[in-house]
Amino acid sequence: MALGDLMASRFSQSSAAVSNHLDECSSHDNGDFGAHRRDSETLSSSYGNVGTSATTSMAYLPQTVVLSELRHDAFESCMPSGPSDSGLVSRWRPKDRMKTGCVALVLCLNIGVDPPDVIKISPCARMECWIDPFSLSTKALETIGKTLTMQYERWQPRARYKIQLDPTVEEVKKLCNSCRKYAKSERVLFHYNGHGVPKPTANGEIWLFNKSYTQYIPLPISDLDSWLKTPSIYVFDCSAAGMIVNSFIEECNASSSTTSSRDCILLAACEAHETLPQSSEFPADVFTSCLTTPIKMALRWFCMRSLLRDSLDYALIDKIPGDQTKRRTLLGELNWIFTAVTDTIAWNVLPHGLFQRLFRQDLLVASLFRNFLLAERIMRSANCSPVSYPLLPPTHQHHMWDAWDMAAEICLSQLPLLVRDPNAEYQPIPFFTEQLTAFEVWLDHGSEHKKPPEQLPIVLQVLLSQCHRFRALVLLGRFLDMGPWAVDLALSVGIFPYVLKLLQTTNPELRQILVFIWTKILALDKSCQVDLVKDGGHTYFIRFLDSMEAYPEQRAMAAFVLAVIVDGHRRGQEACLEAGLVHVCLRHLQGSALNDAQTEPLFLQWLCLCLGKLWEDFMEAQIIAFQADAPSICMPLLSEPQPEVRASAVFALGTLLDVGFDSCRDGGVDEECDDDEKFKAEISVLKSLLYVVSDGSPLVRAEVAVALARFAFGHNKYLKSIAAAYWKPQSSSLSSFPSFAHVKATAANPSQYIGPLLRVGTDTPAVSRDIRVSTSSPLSASGIMHGSPLSDESSQHSYSGNLHDSHSTSNGVISNNHSRHRAPLDNALYSQCVLAMCTLAKDPSPRIANLGRRVLSIIGIEQVVAKPIKSSRPGEPNFVGLARSSSWFDMSGGHLPLTFRTPPVSPPRTTGFLTGMRRVCSLEFRPHVPSSPDSGLADPLLGAVGSSERSFLPQSTIYNWSCGRFSKPLLNVPDDIEEILARREEREKFALYHISECQHTFRKLSNQPSWDTKFDTATKTALLHPFSPLVIAADENERIRVWNYEEANLLNSFDNHDFPDKGISKLCLVNELDDSLLLAASCDGNIRIWKDYTRTGKEKLVTAFSSIQGHRPGVRSVNAVVDWQQQSGYLYASGEISSIMVWDLEKEQHVNSISSSSDCSISALSASQVHGGQFAAGFVDGSVRLFDIRTPEMLVRTMRPHAPKVERVVEINFQPGLDQGKIVSACQAGDIQFLDIRNEKGAYVSIDAHRGSLTALAVHRHAPVIASGSAKHLIKVLSLEGEPLGSIRYYPTFMAQKIGSVSCLTFHPYRVLLAAGFADGCVSIYADGNSQAR
Repeated sequence: MALGDLMASRFSQSSAAVSNHLDECSSHDNGDFGAHRRDSETLSSSYGNVGTSATTSMAYLPQTVVLSELRHDAFESCMPSGPSDSGLVSRWRPKDRMKTGCVALVLCLNIGVDPPDVIKISPCARMECWIDPFSLSTKALETIGKTLTMQYERWQPRARYKIQLDPTVEEVKKLCNSCRKYAKSERVLFHYNGHGVPKPTANGEIWLFNKSYTQYIPLPISDLDSWLKTPSIYVFDCSAAGMIVNSFIEECNASSSTTSSRDCILLAACEAHETLPQSSEFPADVFTSCLTTPIKMALRWFCMRSLLRDSLDYALIDKIPGDQTKRRTLLGELNWIFTAVTDTIAWNVLPHGLFQRLFRQDLLVASLFRNFLLAERIMRSANCSPVSYPLLPPTHQHHMWDAWDMAAEICLSQLPLLVRDPNAEYQPIPFFTEQLTAFEVWLDHGSEHKKPPEQLPIVLQVLLSQCHRFRALVLLGRFLDMGPWAVDLALSVGIFPYVLKLLQTTNPELRQILVFIWTKILALDKSCQVDLVKDGGHTYFIRFLDSMEAYPEQRAMAAFVLAVIVDGHRRGQEACLEAGLVHVCLRHLQGSALNDAQTEPLFLQWLCLCLGKLWEDFMEAQIIAFQADAPSICMPLLSEPQPEVRASAVFALGTLLDVGFDSCRDGGVDEECDDDEKFKAEISVLKSLLYVVSDGSPLVRAEVAVALARFAFGHNKYLKSIAAAYWKPQSSSLSSFPSFAHVKATAANPSQYIGPLLRVGTDTPAVSRDIRVSTSSPLSASGIMHGSPLSDESSQHSYSGNLHDSHSTSNGVISNNHSRHRAPLDNALYSQCVLAMCTLAKDPSPRIANLGRRVLSIIGIEQVVAKPIKSSRPGEPNFVGLARSSSWFDMSGGHLPLTFRTPPVSPPRTTGFLTGMRRVCSLEFRPHVPSSPDSGLADPLLGAVGSSERSFLPQSTIYNWSCGRFSKPLLNVPDDIEEILARREEREKFALYHISECQHTFRKLSNQPSWDTKFDTATKTALLHPFSPLVIAADENERIRVWNYEEANLLNSFDNHDFPDKGISKLCLVNELDDSLLLAASCDGNIRIWKDYTRTGKEKLVTAFSSIQGHRPGVRSVNAVVDWQQQSGYLYASGEISSIMVWDLEKEQHVNSISSSSDCSISALSASQVHGGQFAAGFVDGSVRLFDIRTPEMLVRTMRPHAPKVERVVEINFQPGLDQGKIVSACQAGDIQFLDIRNEKGAYVSIDAHRGSLTALAVHRHAPVIASGSAKHLIKVLSLEGEPLGSIRYYPTFMAQKIGSVSCLTFHPYRVLLAAGFADGCVSIYADGNSQAR
């Protein structure tokens, strides 16, 4: 199977394993809501039937898993980092590519005269360069010299060769100087053959001749080094050559300069005490023969030691057919195998840095060192050990030599036939096929923690062959997919230039694999972008991206590669722009709306990211994008179900905003800049960003904050003016402060929504250009007030006039000098932007809130010391009117104490005025001296666009975060999937067993607690973990504690957030059958979901969002009620609003707002844990409504079971079992009603349980039991028929103290355990009376 097909199938497996949401049923007429999940009881079950039917088990055990994607892994706790272009990842690159430009050959043979210190045996080795000098009558020395030159030219044909035969010292000096002069900064090779002179001296001197050849003249190695300088490489082929190396090392150690030792390489034929082998089976220059003719030398040596030695004529070795440079010939294949073997040995034995220096920096040096490994193997068989500097570890016994011997034997065995018959076809050697198989075996069993695959250099060599290339690329892709460590290994072995060159191929079979490989490389090392653009590689990926044959996931990888190419690389941006990348991406984004095959989220995500990176800070690309109507093409993606796609679309739109707006405007009129068109485009981009400012995913909101920061940077002057105008008091008269709440009615029309949060009236006068703000300002809409004091009814008659009078010019808020530079956008839109920034600054996600505060600082609003906001004490004036006029958003809701950078304003002299302002708003005006009267707000926090100012801008994270996906394995299902499935199966068996047990064996509840503890403050809500003996409780300060009630110890304690208001209204578990998450819903409607909540100090915030947006006029708090439904993956939220907001936690998206069909607020909310999409709501007027989002009407039934009493419903819940029509409702008056919605007459059982003091109700999910609690220190336990099963009044103390006022009750999901929280801070657990108390 091709890697592309394999990848596509693995992608589908991975997505199925990670996102195993229930199948969606067909969509109905409600287009806004989209398709809903199929009712869980209609699905078949794959689980065992433990005491109940398959349908029942599926209903009781939901299969939905949410918030388990990559984006939920520590979003708050770490900043993602994209591909790097420095540090460790670039160490695979040779620091300095080098070549050997000149070669000096010095032969001191003195043919016919033996040196005085050498006693030769008979017969002895006589061959020099495979020539017997005594077989030639004349010019033997010259012939040997020419032959040696030709042997070296085989390895470096472009070098300049100079030769000296039996030279004097002066001739050698002249030779060295001329070589260095010619080579300049390139390497010089100095080859010395000293077979006709004495051994080197102990001081490291080599011997030459005088002019008359009557004396041997010594030449110190230091002199030679001073003439040749560096970089250089020396080859010494003489006896006791190790003497020279030792002397060179000593000199380097003694020298203060390390240049020579760093850039000099030495190869010596033997150790200092050794003599060259004289056996006639070797040539006299066996070391030189190994270095320059390795194949011939290796085959002769192997033949002498194999079974072929008697049957094979050695002369045939010189007749091996083919060419060493042509791999399809026998000689070429042998040379190819030899290169692979020696490369593999070196890579597996040498340290990384040394391998890079010797085998990847210089082609000639690499060849010599490969051949040096052969010399070590052959000469050690003759008791001679070649020496090198740098020193190499022994390699002569490496097992890869066995693979070479096998290849040599296969070659030699068919050599006689090939020589006899030139037309005979040789049988290819199976070396590479076998090595690829060995590599594949390693891939099946290897890992990062095991020894790396030694065949990696062979895979590199195989890429050169068409017959093996496809398989090698597939295996290489599998290896790279194992992680960044694997990519680094492959790059270090030298794979980069090979895969870069392969981009020039037109073979369609290789396209998918090459894209995958480059994806893995660029996910690790961004610096490759320069090489790709230089070689025109970007066009390869643009063509692939534009092809329709590949899978969308693979085209997403091509988009990723292109995104990395243009990321911060202007040359890459220019090249891709010229190649039409903008139009290619936009065309496919447009096509995604028409073609379902293109709607792969990963593909859409990377198209957006690629576009964003392409036109980021690149004006030419932005102009082309606007001309191609890019904003309108990207905007529909803001409603995509995948948060990654929405965040990427925000990134693409945000990078279109011009950061340098102010400098452009103030610098004069630029004819090339069409301001009107640019402003229209900015308006459309900005409105689209405001649409998602309250998105359910922090990933999306973070990108909105970054985009608004860019906008604030470019429009800094105007945003400051708008902000200052709203915050600036007009006079000491409270009645003169501007207020905008009296136009609440203008926001009632849904068509006026800009987003879930922002509403703009259209039936009032528009904002004038002299910055008079009309009542249609977005800040005036009730939806925008978000519960701020501005929305109070008493402010309806406040004066709404000019935001700045004639004195505003002197204050510098808005100067008349701005008349010639009018605000480029409508002031209402600027106001919406400031409001959006404030919304982000009080975001429940700490990271988003920090981003929001950074954005506010750009327009002059700074954070001060954060203090919890408290109401005024009795007896002190509470100037609510001042709070209305000085704040446009709910400071108490978000707890964002701010100070505004504004010029000094004379405050009213009323003492209570300042007190009220501090107390109600936690907002203070800090005097600041402006640098100029026209600065508007104080010194501009950010001035003209520049590199230093740009550093203030928060940076986008979606790109870096998205890059992380490709650095992780893509082809393999996670290793822990089996463990996850086993744990889930175990928990399902546990749940089904205990469901059956509690349904049939429950009798009564003990009135004595089996465990209790105490908070410092009142307990607000509690939760029992279904599979561990854990109780989780939260107090009114939103402190969450986790206890183990069996071992009676506290496991963890942490604050839900830093500015608690009214406590947590609901705790529930998400994914309780898997790795459960803790959902904490605050009373202000903010949702925070935690993982690792049982680990001391290790809890992590998975996601956070505001579930309620906007609330009723005149209401100061939200009083949120929330419930979670695992079957559907929906979170339902309501409170002091006229609708129930439905959030899809898999999509992290607000999917519907269901009208509550009542003028009253919702006080209780309960989602069915059996029937997905069904929930019930209780209202403050005592009415009860049942909703089902699977029906077009949504509202199923309205009942008033508590009439004639008009008391709020405290709690509502579904009765145990699969019956979807039975509900239990309890109101504050104390009566509990058992309802069947099919019975129009009302409750079929009614109990007056607590007489006006009911505070809590709990219904067991499966057992036929309910519990109610009252403020009068009493808990009652009842059956589903209303029969009393017991009561709890006292703590189990010696004095029999009464229990406190009951604040919350909750049952264990699968066992009969009741947890109760009390107003005095106690938390108690009561067990089944039939079971033994722990």
